[in-house]
Amino acid sequence: MSKSQTLAEILATLDMVTDQEERSALLIDFSDRFREVPPSVATRPFPEDHRVKYCESEAYIWAVEQPDATLKFYFAVENPSGISAKALAVVLDKALSGAPLEEVASVSPDIVHTIFRQNISMGKGMGLMSMVEAVRNFARQQLSKRKN
Repeated sequence: MSKSQTLAEILATLDMVTDQEERSALLIDFSDRFREVPPSVATRPFPEDHRVKYCESEAYIWAVEQPDATLKFYFAVENPSGISAKALAVVLDKALSGAPLEEVASVSPDIVHTIFRQNISMGKGMGLMSMVEAVRNFARQQLSKRKN
């Protein structure tokens, strides 16, 4: 299964879950799978240039180039209550780590609305959309390096 199919499958699964409690349980399950950035990639205090703008949960993102020229994404979420940020980090890692850079660069931050629906505040939504944008920017930077 391609990475774009993985993202589409995750979004379709979430879209099928219409019961609010079931949907919340599914997102909590995603957040329970969250694994923090390994020390081989980053250690505290994390550098500010990896901090996600507007994210209330103090999320940080790193991208490590893989031998096949794709990126592996790593996340840290400093707020222990950052369930939404952790859930989104799991989705982004599962669906976009190892994906072709063009696919990563073209993912719309609007997936946040598909994943969380109207269950997030405007501020939280901005932070989560910024997480998607940060991943896209890493892919764009990598694509730009290839062209130069």
